[in-house]
Amino acid sequence: MINKVILVGNIGADPEIRTLESGVKTARVRLATTERFFNRQTNESTEQTEWHTVIFWRGLADIVDKYVRKGSQIYVEGSIHYRDWQGADGQRHFTTEITASDIKLLGRRAEGGAPAQQYPQQPQPQAPQYARQPEPQYTAPQYPTPAPAPMPAAPASAPMAEDDDLPF
Repeated sequence: MINKVILVGNIGADPEIRTLESGVKTARVRLATTERFFNRQTNESTEQTEWHTVIFWRGLADIVDKYVRKGSQIYVEGSIHYRDWQGADGQRHFTTEITASDIKLLGRRAEGGAPAQQYPQQPQPQAPQYARQPEPQYTAPQYPTPAPAPMPAAPASAPMAEDDDLPF
């Protein structure tokens, strides 16, 4: 049996980061996915946005904490889980959550709606400047190429096979 979810969408608000008493870090995000539909009869395009709650644990929560913000575009793989509980008001509450098993940071939306640069953004270390020594040139050894062997000629008396003689 398989319980697998793949989502690509935009983060709706900054992640909620918590550290449990045991020291385990968790992150909760609201992810929006949008599908576009085209109605041929009315010649109009409509959008339908779904909101998903995604939970990240441990190392994935660290990544979310460091690099994910409102508007970030991410790819998430995980599994779907349903929870229910009784609230302080005595009513039963239900929720659907995605427990993430993988995340890929795709980029974030800039104010104009176009994707901005990829991240995680990390400063690029500057390589020390040294005088470079010329690298030695490698020359592949030259081997003589043997001439191809001549094909033996078919005997003149060999009969040609007819289509009816072939086994297939």
